[in-house]
Amino acid sequence: MTKSEPIDGGVPVSKRVSWRDTENSNDAGVLLATQIMNVMEQGIIVWSADGTCELHNTRIYEVLELERNALGIGTIRDDFLAAAVTRGEYTEEKLSELRAFAKTRISYQYDRMLPSGGVVECHARPTREGGYVVTCTNVTEARKAAEELAEAKKAAEAAESKSSMILQEERARRAEARTLSDLDEWLQSCKSLDELFKIVARFMGYLLPDSFGELYLYSNSRDVLDGACEWGQQDEINSHITPDSCWSLRRGRAYEHNPDALCFPCDHLSSSSKETPGDYICIPVIAHGDTVGLLHINFKKGMSRADIKSSGRFAARCGEHISMAIANVKLRDELHDQSIRDPLTGLYNRRYFMDAMRRETSIADRGGKGFGLISLDADKFKTFNDNHGHEAGDVVLRALAERMLAVLPNSAVCARVGGEEFAVLLPQTDEDESMKLAETLRASVSQMEVRTAYGILPRVTISSGVAAYCGDSTAPSVLMKRADVALYDAKSDGRDCVRLAKIDTREAVTPMHS
Repeated sequence: MTKSEPIDGGVPVSKRVSWRDTENSNDAGVLLATQIMNVMEQGIIVWSADGTCELHNTRIYEVLELERNALGIGTIRDDFLAAAVTRGEYTEEKLSELRAFAKTRISYQYDRMLPSGGVVECHARPTREGGYVVTCTNVTEARKAAEELAEAKKAAEAAESKSSMILQEERARRAEARTLSDLDEWLQSCKSLDELFKIVARFMGYLLPDSFGELYLYSNSRDVLDGACEWGQQDEINSHITPDSCWSLRRGRAYEHNPDALCFPCDHLSSSSKETPGDYICIPVIAHGDTVGLLHINFKKGMSRADIKSSGRFAARCGEHISMAIANVKLRDELHDQSIRDPLTGLYNRRYFMDAMRRETSIADRGGKGFGLISLDADKFKTFNDNHGHEAGDVVLRALAERMLAVLPNSAVCARVGGEEFAVLLPQTDEDESMKLAETLRASVSQMEVRTAYGILPRVTISSGVAAYCGDSTAPSVLMKRADVALYDAKSDGRDCVRLAKIDTREAVTPMHS
């Protein structure tokens, strides 16, 4: 290398020393440096201030995969760097960048991509004399290990993220399952549809706070859907909508309306919603394979598409549970009606009527007003049945039932207790009021015109017996007996009349009505 060496007298002398001269040199320091550099794992090049190679070790040939004639003492740096471009170790742009760095006298670092695929990391550090010492280290394995480590870290992070997402989804699923379980518990505890609708409105507003909606159920005629309940909306729920006004009912599956996509609004939307329809979903409510209603849910503005999708899926799950609850309540009501109703007339049956009498008796015994009782039947019904047929007789019984429901107060409990025999319980009604109501019913029936497919039937009349309970601890069966005896008195007096029971009337064997 070229260096200024002090001599006796203080005059510096410049002399050039090469690696080839070191073995014959008497400079112990240079020999030691040479030995040290040759045993190092790194390749080392020392460039002078004018860009000429002053010193290098033998390891540089191995590290940079060079021939012996590619580098030596006196090699010009620009030529050496340009040769690397020819070998494809870096680009012309990188060469210009390295040449610029060499003039700055600051440390810099760059990579050489060897033809064999290896990577050499080069660090250039300035010397006090204005040159550079460049150390070259083969980092192929280290870079490969670093890449593998980065990939492993990335894979681990992806696995952790996936595990975290799965955990969050599992937690959300469990929370959803608990919520639906709570909803099921409340829905199964409902004893009427009205109670169920209140629970649905409350739960849906709580479970989907960023939404508002409505629930519709098919009417018995199946030609319209009746508005059952709503939650969170300003507009009133439609009283009725037609099945063909909703795309979900027409298509037989859930319909999600996206204002930014190719979608068409349903006709059952409110007038304000039709002008600027937003995001909403319509879900058919299906139970046991039968569509029983419609769940319509609007999503508030500002919700992301992902949140809308998630809420829509959860709403569909809620719809499944609601549909089963509605079907169960309807089935329970139907079975209950069948157990307490007369199938021909739709009036209550004898069992329900006797239970109602016991309830009213208990109320009267606790200080209530008491109640009235009417026992009635159609006059000469057997003869009528024989002359006109059983179908005509059934028409007459249904007409009597309809007239009783139309004339008597809503609080009256009307029942068919057997054959052509009927009974009416009048809560909170005394003896006089009961007589007036019985007379009103008798007069109305006598003016009734009954038509069949064969024409108008003969005039129908009824005979009635009236009794009243005023808290005297009379058993319901005894009270019924008194009313029946009064009914027999009415028949004995010519029929088509009303008679009041006497408290001291003897209990007699019930004769056949005629």
